[in-house]
Amino acid sequence: MKAAFLTDVMTFELREVPSPDCPEDGVILKVKACGICGSDLRRWREGPQTTSPSLIPGHEIAGEVVAVGPRITDFEVGDRLAVAPDVHCGKCYYCEHGLYNLCDHLHLIGITPGYHGGFAEYMVLTDEILRNGIVHFVPSNLDFPQAALAEPMSSVLAAHAHAGTTLGDTVLVMGAGPIGCLHIVVAKARGARVLVSEPHAGRRQRAEIFHPDGIIDPSHQDVVAWAREMTDGRGVDVVICANPIAETQTQAVEAVRKRGRVVFFGGLPKERPNTVLNANLIHYGEIQVMGAFSYHSTFHQQALEFINRGIIPWKELITHMFSLESINEAFRVAASGEALKVIITF
Repeated sequence: MKAAFLTDVMTFELREVPSPDCPEDGVILKVKACGICGSDLRRWREGPQTTSPSLIPGHEIAGEVVAVGPRITDFEVGDRLAVAPDVHCGKCYYCEHGLYNLCDHLHLIGITPGYHGGFAEYMVLTDEILRNGIVHFVPSNLDFPQAALAEPMSSVLAAHAHAGTTLGDTVLVMGAGPIGCLHIVVAKARGARVLVSEPHAGRRQRAEIFHPDGIIDPSHQDVVAWAREMTDGRGVDVVICANPIAETQTQAVEAVRKRGRVVFFGGLPKERPNTVLNANLIHYGEIQVMGAFSYHSTFHQQALEFINRGIIPWKELITHMFSLESINEAFRVAASGEALKVIITF
């Protein structure tokens, strides 16, 4: 089978490798679509990890079951599945409390060594993945690229559920890349008014498709002053930092109202993970600052349902599709800022 391996900085190599054997307690998935994630782009820019040079990346996966082990009773050949990366241990403190995304021994498909991902024609869904991973059936009228979109949508749905975004809120989304645009869609679906801050002209233009209630270029306008002006001086109800820039986290605390919620959705670079926040604003204003990482499996199921019902405008979100043979071009387009969701299709 064909599989893509990250072999150098910003370089994938397509190789012919043996097709996987079907385990007795697992299934073989013929990959039909796999999205390119922001974390994929970060690793692409950094180059391969020395600990996993032979890992097949890709974790926004949809495909069809083509082989089933003899001990499998819940799946059959022809099943259409959407797969997300998280595989929890089921035994640690967090798993016992249903917080599977915070598992102390979390493994990630396409990221953790030994857990091959979806940039390949076939992949194994082991017993561990089927039991403790995130695998759902794809609704019959959804195509595979749409189903692959469920993975990034899941984390956005979870973030707004935890932030309590609701009817009448004003939400400021800082960053209008693919994830930022998903935040616009979900916040509006929950009844909020949405403001967007994005310095990249192309991304601002793309974001307009989702009808935010206001959008600015923060390199030429004071985002904190603007957020307060748009809310009669009060500040917004929720800020989503959908980017890896520490300065926006500082601004978020200044732009949110008293008792407002700030969500750090985008992680900072590992070599520069610290940020500066006005602790007095947080203290005296009783501001909630929360992180958002991954999600419970139920949000993946919800994402598939919402895409299927047309609540999520997938036609506007998926802007480019490439074959596996064109994966290097696909990553260059995804990194250009001109695309939203880029999908590898088979």
